[in-house]
Amino acid sequence: MPVIRVNASTPIPRDKQVELKQAFGQAIAAVPGKSEQWLMCQFEENVPTFFAGDDSEPAAYIEVSVFARGEVPTTAWEQLTEQITPVVSRTLGIDPTRIYINYSASANFGWNGMNF
Repeated sequence: MPVIRVNASTPIPRDKQVELKQAFGQAIAAVPGKSEQWLMCQFEENVPTFFAGDDSEPAAYIEVSVFARGEVPTTAWEQLTEQITPVVSRTLGIDPTRIYINYSASANFGWNGMNF
Protein backbone atom coordinates (compact mmCIF):
# COMPACT_ATOMS: atom_id res chain seq x y z
CA MET A 1 0.00 0.00 0.00
CA PRO A 2 2.44 2.68 -0.99
CA VAL A 3 1.18 6.20 -1.65
CA ILE A 4 3.25 8.99 -3.17
CA ARG A 5 1.86 12.54 -2.96
CA VAL A 6 3.47 15.37 -4.87
CA ASN A 7 2.66 18.94 -3.85
CA ALA A 8 4.34 21.27 -6.31
CA SER A 9 4.26 25.02 -6.73
CA THR A 10 4.27 24.44 -10.50
CA PRO A 11 1.61 23.12 -12.86
CA ILE A 12 1.64 19.33 -13.33
CA PRO A 13 0.06 18.61 -16.72
CA ARG A 14 -1.40 15.14 -17.36
CA ASP A 15 1.59 13.99 -19.44
CA LYS A 16 3.94 14.97 -16.60
CA GLN A 17 1.75 13.11 -14.08
CA VAL A 18 2.00 9.98 -16.21
CA GLU A 19 5.78 10.39 -16.51
CA LEU A 20 6.14 10.79 -12.74
CA LYS A 21 3.76 7.90 -12.04
CA GLN A 22 5.82 5.60 -14.24
CA ALA A 23 9.08 6.63 -12.56
CA PHE A 24 7.56 6.24 -9.09
CA GLY A 25 6.28 2.79 -10.08
CA GLN A 26 9.84 1.70 -10.74
CA ALA A 27 11.33 3.52 -7.73
CA ILE A 28 8.92 2.07 -5.15
CA ALA A 29 10.56 -1.33 -5.61
CA ALA A 30 13.39 0.04 -3.43
CA VAL A 31 11.09 -0.63 -0.46
CA PRO A 32 11.05 -4.35 0.33
CA GLY A 33 7.79 -5.97 -0.76
CA LYS A 34 6.43 -2.91 -2.59
CA SER A 35 5.57 -2.61 -6.26
CA GLU A 36 3.60 -0.49 -8.69
CA GLN A 37 0.73 -2.98 -8.43
CA TRP A 38 -0.51 -1.30 -5.22
CA LEU A 39 0.98 2.17 -5.72
CA MET A 40 -1.33 5.18 -5.49
CA CYS A 41 -0.01 8.52 -6.77
CA GLN A 42 -1.58 11.89 -6.03
CA PHE A 43 -0.61 15.20 -7.60
CA GLU A 44 -1.44 18.65 -6.33
CA GLU A 45 -0.23 21.48 -8.53
CA ASN A 46 0.20 25.22 -8.08
CA VAL A 47 0.52 24.90 -4.29
CA PRO A 48 1.78 28.22 -2.89
CA THR A 49 5.14 27.24 -1.39
CA PHE A 50 7.70 29.33 0.42
CA PHE A 51 11.08 27.69 0.89
CA ALA A 52 13.62 29.51 3.04
CA GLY A 53 11.20 32.43 3.09
CA ASP A 54 11.15 32.70 -0.71
CA ASP A 55 8.51 31.70 -3.26
CA SER A 56 10.20 33.14 -6.35
CA GLU A 57 11.49 29.72 -7.48
CA PRO A 58 9.52 26.46 -7.85
CA ALA A 59 9.48 24.01 -4.95
CA ALA A 60 7.95 20.64 -4.13
CA TYR A 61 7.03 18.67 -1.03
CA ILE A 62 6.65 14.93 -1.55
CA GLU A 63 5.20 12.41 0.89
CA VAL A 64 5.83 8.69 0.61
CA SER A 65 3.71 6.46 2.85
CA VAL A 66 3.86 2.68 2.95
CA PHE A 67 2.15 -0.13 4.79
CA ALA A 68 4.78 -1.99 6.80
CA ARG A 69 4.47 -4.15 9.88
CA GLY A 70 8.21 -3.85 10.54
CA GLU A 71 10.72 -1.08 10.13
CA VAL A 72 11.63 -0.01 6.60
CA PRO A 73 15.41 -0.01 6.13
CA THR A 74 16.96 3.43 5.90
CA THR A 75 18.67 2.32 2.70
CA ALA A 76 15.24 1.96 1.04
CA TRP A 77 14.39 5.59 1.84
CA GLU A 78 17.82 6.68 0.60
CA GLN A 79 17.33 4.83 -2.69
CA LEU A 80 13.91 6.43 -3.12
CA THR A 81 15.38 9.88 -2.57
CA GLU A 82 18.10 9.16 -5.14
CA GLN A 83 15.46 8.09 -7.69
CA ILE A 84 12.60 10.51 -6.94
CA THR A 85 14.60 13.74 -6.69
CA PRO A 86 16.08 13.79 -10.21
CA VAL A 87 12.86 12.75 -11.94
CA VAL A 88 10.82 15.43 -10.14
CA SER A 89 13.54 18.00 -10.83
CA ARG A 90 13.73 17.15 -14.53
CA THR A 91 10.00 16.68 -15.10
CA LEU A 92 8.76 19.74 -13.20
CA GLY A 93 11.79 22.02 -13.55
CA ILE A 94 12.41 22.24 -9.81
CA ASP A 95 15.93 22.58 -8.46
CA PRO A 96 16.79 19.57 -6.26
CA THR A 97 17.70 21.94 -3.42
CA ARG A 98 14.02 22.99 -3.33
CA ILE A 99 12.56 19.48 -3.01
CA TYR A 100 11.67 17.92 0.33
CA ILE A 101 10.65 14.27 0.67
CA ASN A 102 8.98 12.92 3.81
CA TYR A 103 8.77 9.17 4.47
CA SER A 104 6.46 7.25 6.76
CA ALA A 105 5.51 3.64 7.37
CA SER A 106 2.34 2.52 9.10
CA ALA A 107 1.18 -0.87 10.33
CA ASN A 108 -2.39 0.40 10.00
CA PHE A 109 -3.65 0.67 6.43
CA GLY A 110 -7.20 0.25 5.23
CA TRP A 111 -8.40 -1.00 1.85
CA ASN A 112 -11.63 -2.40 0.49
CA GLY A 113 -13.55 -1.82 3.73
CA MET A 114 -11.04 -3.58 5.99
CA ASN A 115 -7.59 -3.12 7.49
CA PHE A 116 -4.53 -5.17 6.72
